[in-house]
Amino acid sequence: MEELLLSLVKAPSAGYVREDYRAGLAERLGLVVGGAVYARSIAASPDGVFFLWRGEEGKRLAWLRAQVPTEMSESIRAIEWGGQRLYLATGALSHDNLGILQQRFAFLRPRTVGLRGSFGFGDRMGLATPGHVRAARRSGLVPFFAQQSIREMVRTERTPQGVMDDAVWGAFQEGWDGDFGSDADHLKTPEDVAACAAAGYTMFTIDPGDHVDNQADVADVPALRERLERAPWGELRTSWSALAQRYSGRSWRIEGGVVVEFDDERLARAVVKYGRAIAHTAALYAHVRDQMASRAFELEMSVDETEAPTTPEEHFFIAQELQRLGVEWVSLAPRFVGSFQKGIDYIGDLKEFERSFAAHAAIARRVGPYKISIHSGSDKFSIYGIAARHTEGLLHVKTAGTSYLEALRVTAHKAPDLFREILGFAKERFEHDRATYAMSPDLRNVPDPDALADGQLPGLLEQPDARQVLHVTFGSVMTQRDADGGYRFRNRLLAVLDAHEDAYYRALEAHFARHLEAYG
Repeated sequence: MEELLLSLVKAPSAGYVREDYRAGLAERLGLVVGGAVYARSIAASPDGVFFLWRGEEGKRLAWLRAQVPTEMSESIRAIEWGGQRLYLATGALSHDNLGILQQRFAFLRPRTVGLRGSFGFGDRMGLATPGHVRAARRSGLVPFFAQQSIREMVRTERTPQGVMDDAVWGAFQEGWDGDFGSDADHLKTPEDVAACAAAGYTMFTIDPGDHVDNQADVADVPALRERLERAPWGELRTSWSALAQRYSGRSWRIEGGVVVEFDDERLARAVVKYGRAIAHTAALYAHVRDQMASRAFELEMSVDETEAPTTPEEHFFIAQELQRLGVEWVSLAPRFVGSFQKGIDYIGDLKEFERSFAAHAAIARRVGPYKISIHSGSDKFSIYGIAARHTEGLLHVKTAGTSYLEALRVTAHKAPDLFREILGFAKERFEHDRATYAMSPDLRNVPDPDALADGQLPGLLEQPDARQVLHVTFGSVMTQRDADGGYRFRNRLLAVLDAHEDAYYRALEAHFARHLEAYG
């Protein structure tokens, strides 16, 4: 083992060590650092060997090399190994130390994914990525390990850089060396774009939902004309007459029997409903392009969090107008028919959903090609097969809160009293926190936690009403302060997951296996 490590300290290339070497190396290195080494993280480069380990101070990065590693100077000592002197540096899982790793291991930097099928693993606490990696290994999809909306970051008191760093450290811990993406999700302002560009994100999801006119579908003709006059014609760089000439009275045969056709009224409703959203997306796209300069990036447009479903004609209009304005994008998230509530399966007529979804997928192939993106994709088991079949691989799915729910499942098993506190608090906060979510749980169906035995608590994670109440109160749970100004739940919850991290990773792997297997 000594000779093996000496050879790895000056490895000819950069990568994780072979699987058959890991266990022996981890045991031997654990004796050197005085802790438990994460075997999958052991990686060799021409500049030394790196690995993660856990000691009394928690998780640390170790760097073993033949010269003094001055770049990581928190703790350095000389050791004798196989008759040679080596230098061991250890340090915190900091942003600067992550940069040292990323300089040597290019696979630890997120990349653009393009049209490959992909899956977003959102993580609201920064601990879930190793479990996500285990699940991702079981699929042919490209994972997005760093994915969080600005809204979620604000609610959990995290930053774009912190979300990114936590995800990459988790990928390194579990030995991921494949491609992965990073999604700055639901961006609405130039300031959001700038913060995420600085943190190294590769995909920018523009959310122009605040600029969608949800009354366009039901407005009478006089009101529709009034709204049409107020459309942002300057920003759209067009006029009503020009659009009418392009669309009105015309039809397009797509595929699979899908026909898109416009008359004056249908076109006017599309312009009123989505014109400002298109203009806003084009403006933020230009800002992303400026912020990223020469760096590669990709864009998604999302109108999923709006009231009225996106019709095939409206989808076609959005895509055509974005192209005319010079916007390039890799995926688009329409507002689908039915209900995509948080943490539970799809609610609605599956036959109607399939007909509508097939039309959206056909339009994406015709106008693009680009991927169809499903937001609030957690636990939508009944539609995954439909989506995979009709997109033929041009599909992106986003999840987030379901990983938080798996954290609570582990807490219910390992710290039932803490789970009771969280559930009781969640019931109190639900009516306030549900304001930005479309959902329909009934609090009367969520039992009093003090009336349940310990063994009954994990079962609440299978009950739809309880799942949703727990799901949407994540921000309040993570940021609620106690009388002394400290966190009421956050540190205790993180401590439980840290103490039982492998149980959390196993729960995540099993849960996401259900998602990924549903693709077929």
